[in-house]
Amino acid sequence: MIFHRSLIREFSLIAIAVVGVLLAIILTRLMILLLGQAAVGEVVPEAVLGLIAFGILNYMPVLLGIAVFVAVLLALTRSYRDSEMTVWFSSGLSIAAWVRPVLQFSLPVALVCALLSLVVAPWSQAQSVEYQRLLESRDEVSSVTPGVFRESRNSDRVFFVDKLSERDDVVNNIFVQSWQGNRLGVMVAQRGYIETAANGDRFIVLLNGRRYEGTPGRLDYRTVDFDRYAIRIEPREAKRTAPSSKAMGTLELLAQHKPEQIAELHWRVALPLAVLIMGLFAVPLAFVNPRSGRSWNLIFAVLVYVLYNNLLSIFQAWTAQQRIPGWVGLWPVHATMLLLVAVLFWRQLHGFRWRALAR
Repeated sequence: MIFHRSLIREFSLIAIAVVGVLLAIILTRLMILLLGQAAVGEVVPEAVLGLIAFGILNYMPVLLGIAVFVAVLLALTRSYRDSEMTVWFSSGLSIAAWVRPVLQFSLPVALVCALLSLVVAPWSQAQSVEYQRLLESRDEVSSVTPGVFRESRNSDRVFFVDKLSERDDVVNNIFVQSWQGNRLGVMVAQRGYIETAANGDRFIVLLNGRRYEGTPGRLDYRTVDFDRYAIRIEPREAKRTAPSSKAMGTLELLAQHKPEQIAELHWRVALPLAVLIMGLFAVPLAFVNPRSGRSWNLIFAVLVYVLYNNLLSIFQAWTAQQRIPGWVGLWPVHATMLLLVAVLFWRQLHGFRWRALAR
């Protein structure tokens, strides 16, 4: 019990640290990516924080798999380097004794990963698409912020309001620049507010203002003073698109028979399985030979994880492209990795014995 508790506690502490570091990296990457898209108008600025939250939920199943693999690998590698493994081996424990605590640690994480992969991640992907669609459906006036120049989606109009008045529904010092054909229109007003007609149409009402209209470079500008000027707000409804495979629920994927949906279903099942497989794989990979370099096992472990992850992606693509049958999917990759785990365990349990017999 002391052996199991000490290992699980060390696994948990390392995994929490790994998840924290990876979340910080993913958060920074998403923020840079989405802010860049918002700067060029591909993403609504108000959607950045929401899309970051949904994006983190999509990445969590993969992060948990990496955290379990790194936690087991680093904990056991440290035990080899500090000669703790020698103490455990001299107490009658073999390398197989590490299987039970590793499974006790990785199995709950795999269950959480399965929940995230099968339920939460598809929901967050669908909510991300719907959230962006709803923000794009808003009229342009709803996105105007006091003190900030805001360009319309079609890049043909610029809004600016100086500040809000004592009433929240009235703004002061309004500036609007618009293009109609080749003519430039500039409108300024002291105050403005939004008015809803009886039939439901919405209007921007500008009070005590002036409008300048003309063609740049020519002298035929026209100036119009007005006491009240109403501009109708054109409603805008973003089109709904068919949900992608990543945004479909798991039950919906089970009812589908298209190769893309089958490949996505295999991928969702593969993520929690990868947590268990790579957790077990880290046990023999953690072996450190004192006569060789101390980092060789870590380099080899990284290569194994990258190879495993890339093979899963390749087989998913082949399943979607119908190069392999849908019932095969990603199972050959899992079976190969489990076979390698068994071979490595057998080598460390019986390899030296077979060498002695051979001599």
